[in-house]
Amino acid sequence: MTDQSRLAEFRAFREKMNARIVEQKDTVINRFFALDTQAYKPGALDARTKEIAGLSASLVLRCDDCIAYHVIRCKEEGVSDREIWDVLGIGLIVGGSIVIPHLRRAVALLDEINRQDAPPAE
Repeated sequence: MTDQSRLAEFRAFREKMNARIVEQKDTVINRFFALDTQAYKPGALDARTKEIAGLSASLVLRCDDCIAYHVIRCKEEGVSDREIWDVLGIGLIVGGSIVIPHLRRAVALLDEINRQDAPPAE
């Protein structure tokens, strides 16, 4: 890893590549991106609950980018660390031991987010 944090690298790469993809104006891809955006907007479930579901599903599917995105969004939506740990546990139970490497990376990112959010030491 470079001097840049995983969180910063993830955000920068995601933003850059999403812009690159969308600029192609491919109908199918752009519609899928729009559908993904719409799916996480509040409906019968609030955005917070949808992000929790997204995190659990991403763990089971073992998609590190999706896991990272949903850990970040869960924190942005006010999901507590204790709640995130519950979600991680559910993902592990459903997905089995093959989820453990992804669980490790999720926890490392959660720790990084919490360090960034922590008030500076005096």
